[in-house]
Amino acid sequence: MSEDLSRRSAMRMIAAAGGVGAALGAGGCAPAVPEPGAGRSGPATGAAGAPATGSGTGTGTGGAARIDALLERLTLQEKTALLHGAPDPAGRGQAGYVPGVPRLGIPALRLADGPAGVRVSRPATALPAPVLLASAFDPALAREYGRVIGREGRALGQDVVLAPMVNLIRTPYAGRNFETFSEDPRLTADLVGELVRGIQDEGLIATVKHFALNNQEQGRDTVDVSVGEQTLRETELRGFEAAVAAGAGAVMGSYNKVNGVHACESRPLLDELLRGSWGFDGWVVSDWGAAHSTVAAIRAGLDMEMPGGTHFGEPLREAVHGGSVPEAAVDQAVHRILSTMDRFGLLAARQPARPPRDAPAGARVARKVATAGAVLLRNEHATLPLTGAAARSIAVIGPTAQVPFVGGGGSSHVVPDGADAPLTAIRRRVGNAGAVRHALGEDLYGRPLPAKLLTPAADLEHREVGPGQVWTHEGTFRLAADDEWTLLVHYTGKRPGVRLDGEELFPVRQGVAEHYAGALLGAAPDGMAVRRRTLALKAGTHRLAVTATGGDKGQRLRLRHITGAIRAEDLAEAVRTAKAARSVVLFAYEDATEGRDRTSLALPGGQERLIEAVAAANPRTTVVLNTPSGTTMPWLSRTGAVLQMYYPGQEGAAATADVLFGDVDPGGRLTQTFPADERTTPVGADPARYPGVGGRQEYSEGVHVGHRWYDAKRATPLFPFGHGLSYTTWQYEKLTVRPQHGGLRVEFTVRNTGRRKGTEVAQVYVGPSEELRLDQPVRALAGYRRITLPPGAAQRVTVDIDARTLSSWDPEQHAWVLGSGRREVFAGRSSRELPLRAKVAAASR
Repeated sequence: MSEDLSRRSAMRMIAAAGGVGAALGAGGCAPAVPEPGAGRSGPATGAAGAPATGSGTGTGTGGAARIDALLERLTLQEKTALLHGAPDPAGRGQAGYVPGVPRLGIPALRLADGPAGVRVSRPATALPAPVLLASAFDPALAREYGRVIGREGRALGQDVVLAPMVNLIRTPYAGRNFETFSEDPRLTADLVGELVRGIQDEGLIATVKHFALNNQEQGRDTVDVSVGEQTLRETELRGFEAAVAAGAGAVMGSYNKVNGVHACESRPLLDELLRGSWGFDGWVVSDWGAAHSTVAAIRAGLDMEMPGGTHFGEPLREAVHGGSVPEAAVDQAVHRILSTMDRFGLLAARQPARPPRDAPAGARVARKVATAGAVLLRNEHATLPLTGAAARSIAVIGPTAQVPFVGGGGSSHVVPDGADAPLTAIRRRVGNAGAVRHALGEDLYGRPLPAKLLTPAADLEHREVGPGQVWTHEGTFRLAADDEWTLLVHYTGKRPGVRLDGEELFPVRQGVAEHYAGALLGAAPDGMAVRRRTLALKAGTHRLAVTATGGDKGQRLRLRHITGAIRAEDLAEAVRTAKAARSVVLFAYEDATEGRDRTSLALPGGQERLIEAVAAANPRTTVVLNTPSGTTMPWLSRTGAVLQMYYPGQEGAAATADVLFGDVDPGGRLTQTFPADERTTPVGADPARYPGVGGRQEYSEGVHVGHRWYDAKRATPLFPFGHGLSYTTWQYEKLTVRPQHGGLRVEFTVRNTGRRKGTEVAQVYVGPSEELRLDQPVRALAGYRRITLPPGAAQRVTVDIDARTLSSWDPEQHAWVLGSGRREVFAGRSSRELPLRAKVAAASR
């Protein structure tokens, strides 16, 4: 770039260039992208009738001129300070902070995590996990969900929320599947667009993440994803494109590499596709620690580094002074940030007032979402709903029945206002009309080690270590016979060292994994952290050594154990309790978190054995699953019912009771295929697909992600995409399909043939075009409608299939091409239950 050009002129030239490279070219069939700053979601109004700041009326000419004037007055030091994070002097517990420039009226920015509610140190509404929201197949509900996040983020002093996460569910092993929506690109795009609008309706800036292909936690910092252009365009990118079309203010770059280049320094992704093809006019922020360079990153289009200034602080200033980065590139990044802030009213002389929190309203939405997304997977012999005698004699079994299971770990963890345990909600619902008895089934927290077991004797149950002190115990204990032991350490400070026969049982791990308790709950009811280790111990003497430090504040700790005899006793008690009741509700779980993938699709611990034993004792056993993703179920045939509740948020206990007792119909449907076994998944039998080989991962499944792969391979899943039962019965009839406006109009009748009011999700799929010589799904989701009908009622359902849905991405033309000719259309209750079908000639454009 010529040095005699003004920085502002150069910046505008760079912004206008937006070339489209061969690898990620522009599309011809994409939905119209609004002008920069235009109101993508319509002019929402606030309480006083003024346009909400998030409706995005834009900076306009005056705003752009004001930002240009600000840029002229900013020093290079001040500019770069706006391009990276710093410690927050107020310490509100959010993820990120960017100091403003007070002398010029540029306020600081606070950025909070928020996939399932606003994550700060203060209480906020803990919403159900996004995967449970998605299970409702209801974009309007997604907008309500977003508005709760938007209002609470503003109320809690935040300006930006790091949500939504829209990466596809590609493998059931991915540790953050609960934080995202679906394996299906169409469903994801629909929900993401409305969620972004909801967040920004309330004046909070939404940050869509992680761009792109961050579909697993294992090796996420280093893995190089090899993906073809058609695959990328037709699968992973659909949700991001929808977020941009909805006006998302920011995009977060992911950790991984894409086709050999880190995502945060990928010009094809950030400059050519995001800005050039889609017209994105907000700013791009790195995931925390995902920036890997200075010159390459800012030249590619990264605007903000988080959490600090490793690359965009002093190194960026040095690069400008040395000539490797033109100051115009810095100006451009600052301009994007300031323009977005201005769009949301953050640069106004009188900034928008922050609303108060409305905790009751947030709780109502949380409960509404949790009931709407509940998926009834199995229901034999009318096990559910619980009515009559079955509702008056209930055995509630499982450790998490008496522990509120609100959400997963990592970025989605929210401090709730409060949360009931399921056992409490069930007892409240039954009241004095019946008996509810609880059995633990499996001990999660252990029993005290008898002092007399240890030599020398020691009380390891109530141990306090004062500030600055170190406490140690060294001794032995003797086992009379071989046994399987689980040793547990509970602690409030730095994790104590526990060595058994010279081996450290609880080594400190790196990063987020340090906070992960191996799929079992990581905190005791009194808040103490818990870590477990299960070992096969031989008969004889064993050496035990414990070392704990008090640190600055001191700490409490306890060491506990679970033996084979304890396990047998707990199981026997559960069986006795189940036999004595008319019906059983058994709560099963898996705790998942950011930073760790699952190591198995089976339930952790001894839960499978517990379910088998209890269901054998009482066939009217309902298993309620609080799990993050698809789960294998070798115990399925023994159960009466299975209810998938994922991570249901702070109102999850009440919502679960609502569904169990039939106060609401389970209206959720699976947004991901549940595999029949560990290997029969789109990536399960090929390590090159997951987790990758030699640091490289291949998306060689192509466009056949999720249910599309099962159809292509004719593989039978445990439960198909879109599956979910109702408490009533449904009939589909009278399908008609006709061409319309370059797409298709599909109409059919859905009838409630049962005796109860119910909710149905009618789904439409479309087959491939024989005239396209491109890889195409056997069936692609083309649309859906969520409907609620009284018994005996019928509704005529209309689903319009647009040209984009009928198109494929041609990597040679770098464009969407319409699949004309005869297309087969299907309608029904899931991807595998499609009683209606018709063929029609799709019109050419």
